[in-house]
Order: sequence, then structure tokens, then C-alpha cells
Amino acid sequence: MTTNTVVRADSAVPITDVVLRPDPLSASSRLHVVTPRRYDTRRTVARWLLYLILLVGGLGMIFPFIWMIASSLKRAADIYSLSLIPPSPTLDNYREVLQRTEYARWFANSLVVATITTISVAFFDSLAGYTLAKFRFPGSFFIFVMILSTLMVPTEMLVIPWYMMSINLQWTDSYWGIMFPGVISAFGVFLMRQFFMGVPNDLIDAARLDGFNEFQIFWKIALPLVKPAVAALCIFTFLGNWNAYIWPLIAVRSEEMRTLPVGIAFFSSEAQSAFHLIMAAAALATVPVLLIFIIFQRQIIKGIVLTGLKG
Repeated sequence: MTTNTVVRADSAVPITDVVLRPDPLSASSRLHVVTPRRYDTRRTVARWLLYLILLVGGLGMIFPFIWMIASSLKRAADIYSLSLIPPSPTLDNYREVLQRTEYARWFANSLVVATITTISVAFFDSLAGYTLAKFRFPGSFFIFVMILSTLMVPTEMLVIPWYMMSINLQWTDSYWGIMFPGVISAFGVFLMRQFFMGVPNDLIDAARLDGFNEFQIFWKIALPLVKPAVAALCIFTFLGNWNAYIWPLIAVRSEEMRTLPVGIAFFSSEAQSAFHLIMAAAALATVPVLLIFIIFQRQIIKGIVLTGLKG
């Protein structure tokens, strides 16, 4: 007759019960771990509590967007009502924004500026980051430190030099006048350098032995290996330029060259603010960002995760 030996954990660590049972396949006994029901219950409750916290946080982030869509469907008289559902939904706000203003031109201006700036940053920052990561030349580290030091300078301190340069070179009220401060970014150079540091040097040396020149190695070998970082950099740059307000407001004089944030701001004046039109214009402005995220969501999420780990 065999008996089971029960070994219970100390009360300070009440996690599991350890039971020694005879193994029918061998003469020795194996150690079996039995999880108490009370521990399973606590774990289940903790899991559902975590889900509840995440749900509340998600609703908190989504609610302003839902409120914007609902307000864009309200009439001017109903805009201050606390009801989330519009009493009498209408699309007149969207028609007024599209027909009575230069919204289509502002939308095109923002799209041109954000797209060209994003392409420029993706190419030049990647090239500069690859050069600083894989080449050693006199002053390379000093150049990298100087590039990083520009991150400590607030944008507001650079507005006056940028404006004086635009006036002297007659860049105001033009696409280049809006874009030139952001065609290359110090953060992008730092980010791409960190990722290129992880590309094996043996792979680059093998490409040189195969007859590739340095640009071909960068374009065909190294750059495809850091696509997640490029995707993250592109989305950060596009969003930053799409939502830029201070510099386009200063650099633009005519109504035709306004970008979306500047154009939407003019729906508000000292006397009153047309919040129903502001909400409709803002809702239309989110369409490109949503499309980009839906199309490239895998690359964006992967790039943001890897960017956080790399940083």
C-alpha cells in the first residue's frame, strides 16, 4: 500500500501545493505541481481587471474623435448641447467647408508639404545615419554630437532665423518656404544611425567583394534591413508636418498657400468660433492619416515597437 506525501508551501508564499505521487512507469516518484483553485480565481480576476482598465483607457482616447464626428453633424444651434447624438444630423457643415472656403487647396498644400518632406527625411536621414554608423573618418563623432545637440534647441528659437532667411531669399508664401526647415531632421539621423549600427559589417564587406559600390550597398543591402525604422520615421514625419501650425502660419501670407491647420484656425475669431465648421474640417483632415495607418499598420506598429526597444 502506497501513500502520497504532501508538501505545502510556507504561508508567506501561498502559491502552489506540491504532491509526490508514484509514477507507474518508473520506480522513482515524480514531482507534480497542483495549482489551487483560489490562485486561478485571483489570476482570472486580475486579468479581467486589466482588460477593464485597458477598455476605459481606450474609450478615453477614442471619445474625443467620436465627439468630433458627432459635432461635425450638428447644426450651429445644437453645437453646445451635451448630447452626443446630434438632434438633427446634417451634412451642411461639410458642404459649407468644401464649397465656401479654399479647403480643397489647403488640403492639397498640406498633402504636398507632408509627402515631399517625408520622402526627403526618409532618404537623407537614412543616408546620413548609414554614413555615421558604418564609416570612420576624422570628425565623424563630432559631427554626430553636433547633430544631436540641435535637438536641445526649441523650435520657437529658430523661427526668427528661418523667417529672416525666407525674407532674404524670397522663399515666403511658397512650398519650399514651408518645407525647408523639415527636409532633414536630427532625430531621424540619430534613429537611423542606431539601427544601421545593428547591420553586420561582414554583410557589407561581402557586398564590396561582390563589386557593389557604396551607394548600392546602402540602397540594396543595408536599407532593406531597417525597413521598420524607416516606416516609423516616415509616419512620425508625416504626422508632424501634417499637423504643423506655427511655422506655416508665419511663412504663408496668401489664403491659397495656407495648410490645413492654418486654414482651420481661421474659422475661429475674436468675436466667435464656428465650432461646427471647425469639427467638420478637422474630421476631413483625419482621413489621410487614417488611410495611411490602415494600409501600413503592420509596418507602423512593428517600427514603433522596434524604435522603443532600440532607443
